[in-house]
Amino acid sequence: MERLKQQINFIVEIDKLKSILRRSVLMDKSRNENDAEHSWHIAMMALLLKEYANQEVDVLKVVKMLLIHDLVEIDAGDTFAYDSEGYKDKEAREQQAADRLFNILPKDQAEEIFELWNEFERRTTAEACYAAALDRLQPLLHNFYTEGVSWKEHQVTSDLVLERNSYIKDGSETLWEYARDLIEEAVDRGYMKK
Repeated sequence: MERLKQQINFIVEIDKLKSILRRSVLMDKSRNENDAEHSWHIAMMALLLKEYANQEVDVLKVVKMLLIHDLVEIDAGDTFAYDSEGYKDKEAREQQAADRLFNILPKDQAEEIFELWNEFERRTTAEACYAAALDRLQPLLHNFYTEGVSWKEHQVTSDLVLERNSYIKDGSETLWEYARDLIEEAVDRGYMKK
C-alpha cells in the first residue's frame, strides 16, 4: 500500500498543472491555455504528426515526454518563450521542481520520469527532438490562429520567433518548413512585425 499511496500522492500533486496558466490564448480567444491542456494537445499532435518526424520515433516515449516535460512548472511556473530575463534562472528553478515533484513517486518511477524529463531537456535523441519540435509548434499555432494575440502583447518580432523556434527542424524538417511559412504569413497579415 505504501507504493500506491506514493503514486496517488503524485497524481493529486500533478492536478495542480491544471492551474498553471500559459501565455498562449486558446484558439477561440476565450482565455489563456493551462499547462495540462498544452500537454494534452501536444501529445495528440505527437500521435497525429508522427509521419513528419525526421527519423523513426517511439511515439509512446514521445507522448510520455510530452506529458511529463511541463510538470515542473507546478513549482517553477511557466516561463514565456520570449522572456530572456525569465530564462536566466529557468533551468535551476525547473531542476529544483523536478527534484521535489518526481521524488514523490516510488524510486523506480521517479528515476524513469527523471530520465524522460532530462532526455527531453537535452534534445539528443530522435524522440526528444520530435517532442521539442511539437512543443514549439503548438504555441506558434495558437498565436497564428488568435491573430498574434501574445506576439502583439509582447511586441515579438518575426526574427525572434524564427530564432526561438528554429530547433523545430531538428525534430521535423517538414514541420519547420510549415512553421516558417506560417510565420511569414503572420507577418503578411499583421499578426507580428518583421
